[in-house]
Amino acid sequence: MAADRAGAPPRAWQRMLSGRRLDLLDPSPLDIEISDIAHGLARVARWNGQTRGDHAFSVAQHSLLVETLVGELMPDADADARLAALLHDAPEYVIGDMISPFKSVMGGSYRDCEIRLQRAIHLRFSLPAELDAGLRKEIKRADQIAAYFEATLLAGFSTAEATEFFGRPRGFNAERFDVTPRSVTWAQNAFLKRFAAIEKSRRQTAVPAG
Repeated sequence: MAADRAGAPPRAWQRMLSGRRLDLLDPSPLDIEISDIAHGLARVARWNGQTRGDHAFSVAQHSLLVETLVGELMPDADADARLAALLHDAPEYVIGDMISPFKSVMGGSYRDCEIRLQRAIHLRFSLPAELDAGLRKEIKRADQIAAYFEATLLAGFSTAEATEFFGRPRGFNAERFDVTPRSVTWAQNAFLKRFAAIEKSRRQTAVPAG
């Protein structure tokens, strides 16, 4: 049914390249594919594209950086925790990366949609719909560290500005992490490769010894 026909409800779904049709108001885990997530996140720019380099710094690259940082913060993190970190911004493959000031203007409706999508994504990949508070805290910390380095190295923030908004990381050197903006193809493939490696680790952990 066309969304603009008289009396028809507005269209609230998006068709993905996999062929899935994802309902934004009631997302089903069955309509979520990692190929769509990787494709979308590799094409969503962090910082509204206001970054240095020949390519945008994508949410896919940011997600890889955050997952690496979670490993640094939590050396004993299991594969489920690493996957949760990799997918922490996964809803943005549908709704985009809205900068924090605009989220404040939008209010709760954006956040509600984001939460519904995140829960569906977690269920699709056999993660808890709601992560435990400790893991959420560490992922948030990693997200802030990543934001600090992205802000100062790519987005034109001064050290003082980035420290004010994201806090200044202690014990982390920017040279240890690659924040060079890469091509869409590179980011998409790197995200899928890391996902596959984590999933392999999850399967091996799940196999009982015998």
